Amino acid sequence: MLLQVATLVGALFLGVVAIALVYVLGMRAKTPLVLGPLIRLQRAIINPKQMRSAGTPGAYASVIRHRGRTSGRPYETPVGVVAADDGFLIALVYGSRTNWLQNVLASGSATIVHEGQTYEVDQPEIIPMQAVSARFAGGDQQGFRLLAVNQALRVRRVAPQGAGERVTDAARGEAAMGPSVQTTGSIGARGVACGAP
Repeated sequence: MLLQVATLVGALFLGVVAIALVYVLGMRAKTPLVLGPLIRLQRAIINPKQMRSAGTPGAYASVIRHRGRTSGRPYETPVGVVAADDGFLIALVYGSRTNWLQNVLASGSATIVHEGQTYEVDQPEIIPMQAVSARFAGGDQQGFRLLAVNQALRVRRVAPQGAGERVTDAARGEAAMGPSVQTTGSIGARGVACGAP
């Protein structure tokens, strides 16, 4: 009896190790055999749960709002965002073929909800992860190395309309205040379809 239990436990352990190995190797190679089921799981289960708190202060995930490149339909996708000097960085864990990324690249703009604030962003650019890896937390950097995440998306905050123009109040002879980060409020109601991870 004890031998049967030990055999069963050993077989389960080897099964878990094999699944983990396939996952890591598949993610490193960005193979559709691993990415496809993982993306479906992400869309069906993980994204809807993350969207409950994504974008709120202290949440793990932020929200990227984008439009379908062919349908024009609005989507919201939870993503890991790191604030940069003039915008945001998003690690491309699933590679550069995800739907949300293709939508943002096609339109050239998106909206990011981060820490309870909403930011319009544009100028999406895929950059090498090694150029910005120091911006991410140490644990994230280790995960990126393990899964061979070698690209990130950089987006820039959109300046408020009229930024850069020098407007003066002729009556008082004063210059208007300089540009600031445009915020459009806090997170609105959910209910927009979740896009691919």
